[in-house]
Amino acid sequence: MSGDRILLEGMRFFAHHGDVAAERELGSHLVVDVELRADLSRPASSDSLHDTVDYVHCYELVRQVVETRQFHLLEALADAIARALLDDARVESARVRVAKQPPIAGMIERFAVVIERSRTMS
Repeated sequence: MSGDRILLEGMRFFAHHGDVAAERELGSHLVVDVELRADLSRPASSDSLHDTVDYVHCYELVRQVVETRQFHLLEALADAIARALLDDARVESARVRVAKQPPIAGMIERFAVVIERSRTMS
C-alpha cells in the first residue's frame, strides 16, 4: 500500500441523516473529511490529471452520497462514502470522518465517526 495520500478536508453539507425523525425531517449540517491512499508517483512525474485521482470528482461523489441518500447512522453514511470512493481503481483505501452537531440538550460540539475501508476490506 502506498504512503501517498489525497486529502479532502472540511467539506460541509446540509442533509437529512439521523435516527431522530426531526433530524431526518429538518436536516442538519455535516462536516466530512476524507483521506485517500493512492500511488501518486505517476501523476507526480507526468503532471497530468488523467494519471491521478481527481479530487473534484471525489468531492462530487461525497456530495452525491451525503445529499441524495438518507441514513439513520453516521456509520452507514461514512461507509457509503468510502465505498463510493473505492470505485476508483486507483484508490487503495479510504478513511472517512463524518461529524454533525447533535440535537441534544447538553454541551457537545459534535458527534463524529471514522470509517476506514480498503480494497482488501471492501
